[in-house]
Amino acid sequence: MQVTYWLEHAWIDPAVESGVVVEVAADGRISAVRTGVEAPPPGATALRGLTVPGLANAHSHAFHRALRSHVQVGSGTFWTWRDTMYSYADRLTPDTYHALARAVYAEMALTGITTVGEFHYLHHAPGGTRYADPNAMGEALIAAAAEAGIRITLLDTAYVSSGFGKAPDEHQQRFSDGTTEAWAERASLLKDRDHAKIGAAVHSVRAVPAGQLSTVAEWAQSRDAALHVHLSEQVAENEACLAAHGCTPTQLLAEHGVLGERTVGVHNTHMTDEDIALLGNSRTGTCMCPTTERDLADGIGPAVALQKAGSPLSLGSDSHAVIDLFEEARAMELNERLRTQTRGHWTAAALLRAATADGHAALGWDDAGRIETGNFADLVTVALDSVRTAGPVAGLGAEIAVFAASGADVKHTVVGGKHVVRDGRHELVGDVAEALAASIGALRA
Repeated sequence: MQVTYWLEHAWIDPAVESGVVVEVAADGRISAVRTGVEAPPPGATALRGLTVPGLANAHSHAFHRALRSHVQVGSGTFWTWRDTMYSYADRLTPDTYHALARAVYAEMALTGITTVGEFHYLHHAPGGTRYADPNAMGEALIAAAAEAGIRITLLDTAYVSSGFGKAPDEHQQRFSDGTTEAWAERASLLKDRDHAKIGAAVHSVRAVPAGQLSTVAEWAQSRDAALHVHLSEQVAENEACLAAHGCTPTQLLAEHGVLGERTVGVHNTHMTDEDIALLGNSRTGTCMCPTTERDLADGIGPAVALQKAGSPLSLGSDSHAVIDLFEEARAMELNERLRTQTRGHWTAAALLRAATADGHAALGWDDAGRIETGNFADLVTVALDSVRTAGPVAGLGAEIAVFAASGADVKHTVVGGKHVVRDGRHELVGDVAEALAASIGALRA
């Protein structure tokens, strides 16, 4: 059955058009786009405001949402924050993880996120005991995304050591399959679905021994799957890699065949000029997570230099200190202004592209993130009459979304032609705040 939407204003990269009709085929893809239609055609659903393509959250750890407001104060570093994070990881079961992730993904939908890349390393029971279904935790996440009405790329993560030459500690036993060969055997049991793709991840060069990196890379390459890796997030990681291997983490990944067009380095914060060149020349992507990087005091990565070198940019909310892709997009620009004391490093359209088409490409959804024929009909409508966005609509551009709006201004989220959020309310989950409170409360009890 065909569905028709009339968009009062729509960002069709690189400009905003008014009076846009989007026709959606039965498979959830856009079958036609027409501009300059002054009023909604008969039977069309009107989306009033500024509609942009669905947003892609390219880096998520769903269970970190439970830490929000509990880890933002006090002194310390990433490493002390990690201890608190581990204590929450220890409490999760497949059922409680499903409930939490369902609520978190619903929160994402409320802010216009239509696809999430879940960097998933919480595989087993405490102590490393295997569940009867070895992918019970991953399946819980896939089901949670479906129930929240969004797509997911499950980036099943190899994590077999706690550091260079060190066995997993008591907390990390849940993450480890023992070897990457055992990881590949388990990950191969996971299957794509209409709303889900299975990708791979190297947690970090400290968590996967150098001699086992190629196993993960070859697994992903054989499936043409997305492959992500936490890369140079902290100076300490770089120093440890130099001590163990005499090279940077980026150089180590290059030596073992991990870099490439389907690979994305997450954070890429502390890069040498050679690192930047290696990523750019191999077309390896960069996922920046500015709200987490500032929350954890990690630093400001060289996003401008990476993009100029040839590394496509995407965005993620990572630890979910904030879930708002508009904030991630503008934070990337504003961070660069602070670092350089100059303005205007990206256009608003370029920042929005990182949050839409390029973010989807980083997750293997090359047919999403654009309002054009053949793409999935993923639409996000931002109100133009909130206290943040109110003003003249003449000359409307991507700037209103990137530099004025927040996730709270999202009125409608449509995924594959189906309304998931309507007038600010989630159609499937209902009271998302209540679902978050219940699932997080169960972990903190």
